[in-house]
Amino acid sequence: MSGVTNTLYQTPPVTTKVTSVLIVDDHSTFADLLALALNSQADFECIATAATADEAVATSLRARPDLVVMDIQLGRDSGLEAARRIRAVIPDVVIVVVSAHRDPTWVVRAAQAGASAFAPKTGSLSEMLSVLRGARNGGMLIAPSLFNAAAAVIPESGGLVEKLTGREQEVLTLMGRGMGVSAIARLLNISVHTCRGYVKSIHAKLDVRSQLEAVVKAQRLGLIETVDAS
Repeated sequence: MSGVTNTLYQTPPVTTKVTSVLIVDDHSTFADLLALALNSQADFECIATAATADEAVATSLRARPDLVVMDIQLGRDSGLEAARRIRAVIPDVVIVVVSAHRDPTWVVRAAQAGASAFAPKTGSLSEMLSVLRGARNGGMLIAPSLFNAAAAVIPESGGLVEKLTGREQEVLTLMGRGMGVSAIARLLNISVHTCRGYVKSIHAKLDVRSQLEAVVKAQRLGLIETVDAS
């Protein structure tokens, strides 16, 4: 009888959702090291690597990864163009753009190409993992080590604080914390449809085309605090 009781009250095993990752980089050393690091984590699995834009698109279609880590430059190919092509055929895939160069002008270009996050290759592994986890969970993130430089490329414009309603400011602040539309809607107890309406209005008032751009510009204007991906 005691054996039955112990079985009934056993704590169920904790299961971790594993995120499948495609790494796209023409430098095999970086790709191999990142793949090794991801495979050492309980919640990530590198399922493939690719070195060219065409290979990245073909591998994405075949393997259907949850997340793509995309180098901004693939030899003669553009990583951003590859990101656009992948996004066109797999709209729900999460794309994180990485670069060996800390040129902040690429952040907005990455957002326009459909990226959810941007991280420098020269950052720490812990920062990279934090950005990947934040992006996977619906966040629109820039690695903290790059964020201030990225924000500096957005020119200031006046009057935006007055243009935002109280609710829009709330939504924008939560966007700045790396939350996606569904999570924001739950937290504010509003419908996803209503929340998308606020996000659309914020985009229009900030003159941006994505949440990542909105976060960058809002930080530059002092509307929200610097994003922290930790």
